[in-house]
Amino acid sequence: MIDHVLGKPSVKSRRLQVLAVLAFWSFYLFKGHRHGPPLVRKLSKITSRVLTTWQTVVFTMMYLYAARNFSTLVGLASPEPMANMYDAKYFRATWVLTALDAGFWTAMKIRKKWIRDIASLVFSLFYLISAERADEKVRKVRGALTVEHLRVSWNKGTSPYLQALQNLMRPRFTRWPPRAIRIPRPSTSDYKEPVSAWLYYDGPISDLEHINKMILDVPGGGFVAMDPRCNDDKLFAWAGKTGLPVLSLDYKKAPEFPYPYALNECFDVYTTIIRSKGRCIGMSGMEMPKVVVTGDSAGGNLATAMTLMIIESATNRRQSTIQAELPVPVGLILLYPGLDMNIGNWMSDEQMSLIKDRRMRVTNKDYLRRKSMQYNDLVGTPHQSDDEDEEPSGLAPGAKSSKLDSAADENRLHRPHPEYSHANRQTWGKSQLSTAVTNKDTKSMSHRPEPMQTRLAMASMISYFNDRVLTPEMMRAMIILYIGPHNRPDFSQDYLLSPILAPDYLLQKFPKTYLLTGERDPLVDDTVIFAGRLRRVKQAFHSQRASQGMNGLNDITDFDEKDVAEVVLIPGISHGFTQFPSLYPPAWKLIDRCARWAVDLHNTAETRMKREQQSMSQRHHMRTESSGDEDRPLEINMTKMRSRTISDEAKAKSKSPEPAGDEADVEKPNGNSKRRKANGKSGFGQKSKSLVKLDSSDDLLGRRMQGLAGPLTGAHEED
Repeated sequence: MIDHVLGKPSVKSRRLQVLAVLAFWSFYLFKGHRHGPPLVRKLSKITSRVLTTWQTVVFTMMYLYAARNFSTLVGLASPEPMANMYDAKYFRATWVLTALDAGFWTAMKIRKKWIRDIASLVFSLFYLISAERADEKVRKVRGALTVEHLRVSWNKGTSPYLQALQNLMRPRFTRWPPRAIRIPRPSTSDYKEPVSAWLYYDGPISDLEHINKMILDVPGGGFVAMDPRCNDDKLFAWAGKTGLPVLSLDYKKAPEFPYPYALNECFDVYTTIIRSKGRCIGMSGMEMPKVVVTGDSAGGNLATAMTLMIIESATNRRQSTIQAELPVPVGLILLYPGLDMNIGNWMSDEQMSLIKDRRMRVTNKDYLRRKSMQYNDLVGTPHQSDDEDEEPSGLAPGAKSSKLDSAADENRLHRPHPEYSHANRQTWGKSQLSTAVTNKDTKSMSHRPEPMQTRLAMASMISYFNDRVLTPEMMRAMIILYIGPHNRPDFSQDYLLSPILAPDYLLQKFPKTYLLTGERDPLVDDTVIFAGRLRRVKQAFHSQRASQGMNGLNDITDFDEKDVAEVVLIPGISHGFTQFPSLYPPAWKLIDRCARWAVDLHNTAETRMKREQQSMSQRHHMRTESSGDEDRPLEINMTKMRSRTISDEAKAKSKSPEPAGDEADVEKPNGNSKRRKANGKSGFGQKSKSLVKLDSSDDLLGRRMQGLAGPLTGAHEED
């Protein structure tokens, strides 16, 4: 209370208050009468005849408990914000996670590690019982986060006692432990230090000589914490279920290594794997490995940006012809990815048009209903209109949007799209319509609302601001730490920082992507919008090629949205569910689903490669039977056309029937087949453009960012 009276809330003042109260009553018990003041003495004589000492203590505790919960007893308690937030199993998991966070944050300042580890568990047990105290502790810490708080919270799985308990509860998927390896940098990289990684594989390293498929995992952790060992449950399960080697990167973390260091590490590792043909992890080096890229949370951001770098390098005209080309990954699996580094409040018309796409009504039904009911929840009355379910004019996807997109100029294809991010200035309606209405009635000076295109809806980051796993304060801290105080990225243009801004010409060549996200995740908007952009761009690209008469080629079939992106929204859960399957058992099924996706992506890529080889052999046979002088111009044209279509075909699997001879490859997902695979070419190129490093002493905005990042890192700028 003293700090409130002084108007300066402080931990030190509260500590002095507690010490003063304890000192006063200790002095009174030592110097005062042993039976208390005169009035208390009389009451003690009366009660001692009726109640024992034990009954008196219990009665006192009951009174204090009832007094503390008086508002609940009389029905005046505040509403519970978590009442309808999660399902029961996920809420129980967040209850344990909150208690662990509160316990580990309470003990984080203890210097000796063995005492700190024991105290963390003791405090966590206390907070499991006192759940409200845990919520209050976590709320206050998140209001003044530092990088140490984030790392203590997210790296708690590496605590020896929790790690031992986790190993006991985890099913045994593999007989072999993970191996720590170091991946060298390619010669084209600006960096020379090798990249650390962990290899999960159920077998000896010598067996990798017979495998040409793998999974490259980029773990999450808000760019500041969590190495691959924090994801042992998921990675062991993938290695055991698929039979493939899983390479998980231990990239350098911010703020010591800010953007784009970690992104370049991921790109360099992929480059080394391709150029060495897998020799860097123990493969034979005789054939090009096929890679499925996975990433969760911040790792999903890095995995997506890395894929964009690979595609962009193939289209870079300054690319050296001496260097070998990098094939695009056979597919991506993104788990609750963070694809937009802009924390915005409102959804734009462009974003809502992707979410309300009629073809995605089944997937987005519950997700869209919650956005539409945000106004109803605040007002408490129904306010629904049938017109709101219709697509906004001018933004409807499908054939019309495909024709508009196919007619777009080259500049539009190559520029980022800030209208799908929260970085742009939101436009809620047609300004021309509002101006026309105003001009008709020049006598009225009143402001009139613009026509509604879509219902006013808030972004998921703000809608779920009270999430128990990922809060806006944590997102703010992560973004500041990841960017650093001296970088000045353009949040409306830098699509390697926010992949949701990616230009259309890069998304046209993007491989098939599976996305798995909780419906109550603050980042769920990123998943739905990015998948919607992929579908719209790929359909427009397919329609454009069909209109140019290229539909006769074997690698161009009828457009199927499932060949572009598949989205799974899990109702009633939020962020990070694959990182604690011991607390949330349904996550094991979701991890198994991701393993099946990885196998399906590899099998589809192998089937497509066989079909390409058959097609090329047939064309070569036809050319050899014809005269060289007549067929030479035709041969050159077809070769150029094939070079444009082979890389595109790696992003969408064909719908044509396959011969029965391909069934053997489905039975061997680890790629032990002796037959050589053709190398799909997509290109190789430069890294992302470097960011200008400004001097904070000469730049006011730079000093402002230093002031924001200083408290988070624990370093304060000296005057």
